[in-house]
Amino acid sequence: MDGFTPVSALIGGAMIGTSAALFLILNGRIAGISGILGGLLASPSRETGWRVAFLAGLVLAPLAYGLVARLPAVTVGASLPLLAVAGLLVGFGSRLGSGCTSGHGVCGLGRLSPRSMAATVTFMTVAILTVLVTRHLIGA
Repeated sequence: MDGFTPVSALIGGAMIGTSAALFLILNGRIAGISGILGGLLASPSRETGWRVAFLAGLVLAPLAYGLVARLPAVTVGASLPLLAVAGLLVGFGSRLGSGCTSGHGVCGLGRLSPRSMAATVTFMTVAILTVLVTRHLIGA
């Protein structure tokens, strides 16, 4: 959060929202990452191309940005086993909740989906409680 400014956050949020809206309007698809990745892993189909392109864009966009500007330093304070467990829990939760934070929080809320509203409230509540417990109560 060292480089946070309200202006950059507003611009970034507007870009994400506009991209998700355009993706829905132009393709009729929800820009939920877990659904896009899950559909790619499920079985080869005629939808493989756009799914690969979407996911490649997620990886390549920061690399392209790094060619023209300095990327912020990334530090991870957790161990590899903890990160692996956290990743598995996120994957399980995305499957259990029929979507991820991008699908429910960005796209679902924009469509006023009751299921996405409930999911987003749940995501945020659990995230806040997790930080409270791990950082402030047990000091991990």
